[in-house]
Amino acid sequence: MSEGNSGDAIRGRLDVLFEDEEFAGLYPNDGRPGLSPGQLALVSVLQFAENLSDRAAADAVRTRTDWKYAIGLELEDPGFDHSVLCESRARLAEQDGAADRLLQLMLVRLREAGLLKAGGRQRTDATHVLAAVRTLSRLELAGETLRAALEELAEAAPAWLAPLIEPEWDKRYGRRVEIGKLPGGKAAVTTRAEEYGRDGQKILAAGWAASAPPHLRRLPQVEILRRVWVHHYFWDADGCLRWRDGRTLPPASLRFDSPYDTDAHYCVKRDTAWSGYRTHFTETCDEDRPELVVHVATTISTVQNIELTDTIHDDLAERHLLPAEHVVDSGYISPARIERAQRVHGITLLGPVVADHSSQAKANSGFDTAAFTIDWDNEQAICPRGATSVSWTELRMKANAYLQARFAEADCRPCPDRTRCTSSATRPRSIAVLPRSLHEIQTRNRLDQQTKAMAAPLRDPRRHRSHPLPKRPGPWAATFPLPRPGPHPPPARPYRDGLQHRPRRRLDRHHTQNTTPGHTLPHPVLSHRVTCPTSPAESRHCL
Repeated sequence: MSEGNSGDAIRGRLDVLFEDEEFAGLYPNDGRPGLSPGQLALVSVLQFAENLSDRAAADAVRTRTDWKYAIGLELEDPGFDHSVLCESRARLAEQDGAADRLLQLMLVRLREAGLLKAGGRQRTDATHVLAAVRTLSRLELAGETLRAALEELAEAAPAWLAPLIEPEWDKRYGRRVEIGKLPGGKAAVTTRAEEYGRDGQKILAAGWAASAPPHLRRLPQVEILRRVWVHHYFWDADGCLRWRDGRTLPPASLRFDSPYDTDAHYCVKRDTAWSGYRTHFTETCDEDRPELVVHVATTISTVQNIELTDTIHDDLAERHLLPAEHVVDSGYISPARIERAQRVHGITLLGPVVADHSSQAKANSGFDTAAFTIDWDNEQAICPRGATSVSWTELRMKANAYLQARFAEADCRPCPDRTRCTSSATRPRSIAVLPRSLHEIQTRNRLDQQTKAMAAPLRDPRRHRSHPLPKRPGPWAATFPLPRPGPHPPPARPYRDGLQHRPRRRLDRHHTQNTTPGHTLPHPVLSHRVTCPTSPAESRHCL
């Protein structure tokens, strides 16, 4: 779809892409003029196609006849202000499932127009997405979390909070917590952190006291405060609250990096480190049809790619868009995934299976697992020197079932090839293999990876890293090539939570009005949540 005829192509092939009845909930509810959500959604598609800013897109709506034709506007229509586009996308993001519904409607229209069908070839890849929050150190996270909780309590229960406030809290938590390099090094950081810890524990203890209003424990920022204290503090043997050393923290999949977005987790993948999420795109890549994104899934950043393979296949099956061949990289594929894709959905899953990482295979001079012959009928393994294993047992490693064959010490100790077979000076050799069906898939794929037949489709630029990464991936990418991660992370979006921009407020002020807690941006998957205790007593045990 090229610039200048994109609107004509959409209107000519798809007629009306979005009907307003399908997005009735996206109209503004504050009395402003009701612009068509369907038209605004189509403007977002055209804007993404031509990589335009909101202002440039609004100008195109006013001045370009192909855009007016695609959107269904009269030639004399004056259009709208560019700020409408940002507000429209915000409403789309705020309503749970609205973005997915937009993508599904596009796919239905594309199928009706004959541009999309099941079968063929698809590919999947992931990219990182930065959270729209300020980067915080652990110390800043503790201080900012407590400040946010105090702000919320000051609005929800000012009379309850007032007796708890200490004189120095106004200076300590009266404005956004920003801490540079503290004089005194690590000891100074620990002292400041434990100061925050005692202040936060005072609030938590009072909130869970029998005389405290029960609704205070259910305030979002109070709950986040409790969880952050569980993650970063512990009780020592003397009953004092202590700051955790970095080596004793919970895994990144349980911790979050901002009190304003508990779905933002820190993750490192090769040379890229970020705090946010991971988005998985699946697109068609047939030679005779346009490349169309057919599935988008967003998870927390620590969810590994391979955990999404089965989910993507199941979702595509529900939409009747299963491919015949699915091309992925090594992060999505394993023998078990290959077997399930073929057995359940009839999909040929193509991609490089992880190589053998044993020391013998890495050295390329010893006897790796592939050098052994497996006698499945007799449940034995035969080594290159002809010795037969003496035991055959089941073994579980990383939630996978393996079969372990162990050889006799009498055969291994005098073997002239012992140094090529094992690095142990005394113990005999043992090997672990997958169950027969999976082992055969693994062996066959590893051999195929060394041939041109397997390497060719993976080198095809239409199926590999050939397209630039959009700054804000979304369902409106459905008619364009699959974005791939570039060498640098995308720029962070503006701060989303108003709590980070509130002016300085004295904590001893009494506020009588209540406010509705702010929401966070929903994501299509994000099913991996932190599970924490529900009371300070339980938190104490966890700490």
